[in-house]
Amino acid sequence: MTGQKATIPIGQIEQRILLIRGQRVMLDADLAMLYGVPTRVLNQAVRRNLKRFPKDFMFKLTQPEKKEVITICDHLKNLKYAKALPNAFTEHGAIMAAKQS
Repeated sequence: MTGQKATIPIGQIEQRILLIRGQRVMLDADLAMLYGVPTRVLNQAVRRNLKRFPKDFMFKLTQPEKKEVITICDHLKNLKYAKALPNAFTEHGAIMAAKQS
C-alpha cells in the first residue's frame, strides 16, 4: 500500500470481525477495504504468496458459509454475485495480508 493512511474507527473494524469455524476472522472484501485496495488485488497478492498463508492464517469459505455471511451482514450483500468464494483471514493472516498488499 502506498500513500497516506486514513484513520479507521475501531468500532468499524470490530463490526467486520466474524466468528466462522470457531475463529475470529475478517473476509477479504473487508480487509481490502481497510487496506485501501480492491479485493481482487488483495487476493492476487495472497495467491502469489500462498506459502505465507497456512490454514491457521486463512481459509476459503464454503458455499453455505458464504450464504450465511451474506444473510447476516448487510454490507456484504454484493458477495451474492461473486463467483469465487471469499477468503477468511485470522488475525495473523490479516497482518500477513497487510504486508502483501
